[in-house]
Amino acid sequence: MNIKNNIILAMDLMNLLDGYSVAEKVSKYINTIKIGYPLTLAEGLKTIEIFKESFDFQVICDYKVGDIPETNSKIANLSFDAGADGLIAHGFVGKDSVEACLKVANDYRKELFLLTEMSHPGAKMFLQKTADKIAEMGVAMSIKNYVAPSTRLDRLATIREIVGKDSVIISPGVGVQGGKAKDTLKYANGLIIGRSIYEANDPEIAIKNIIKSIK
Repeated sequence: MNIKNNIILAMDLMNLLDGYSVAEKVSKYINTIKIGYPLTLAEGLKTIEIFKESFDFQVICDYKVGDIPETNSKIANLSFDAGADGLIAHGFVGKDSVEACLKVANDYRKELFLLTEMSHPGAKMFLQKTADKIAEMGVAMSIKNYVAPSTRLDRLATIREIVGKDSVIISPGVGVQGGKAKDTLKYANGLIIGRSIYEANDPEIAIKNIIKSIK
């Protein structure tokens, strides 16, 4: 997946019109957005196709799929059938549940991103302790795409070491949560940025400043 300017906009707004307005301001600078549960639950799966058709975005569905294999398969099928180019799945649920998502992604010839560790402080309590093993499992399964936090560069560096230089890592937590864009790109391929852009007085100026900071 080619990520223009190394930026993925986390479209975590609750209203399609608000999201559309932000997209209009930044679409010339990026080609990839991430849609999660807030917008999907508020407006439906139709949002995927709307952003793809209107702005030619690549859309990653951040549903952090983390259920039993049968349920994971259903969620993955619905996401890719609606037009998703990528899907984020939790790894802590184990190999069989991840395999269910991977199979569907391969069937659709789309991308699966394995979530190793999240960016918020609470991830240290439980998820961080198993993140390395999750990454190792992903490598054993030949998964090429991962999610690892920009808020803890030491952890991001460790995940990069495990998955190797040829894998793709996208990294949340840049901006409001404290992650630094340029430092993150030492280890990651894509910066997941949300509030720093869509809550800015002028999203276009905000994204131009981020791009300038990483060049």
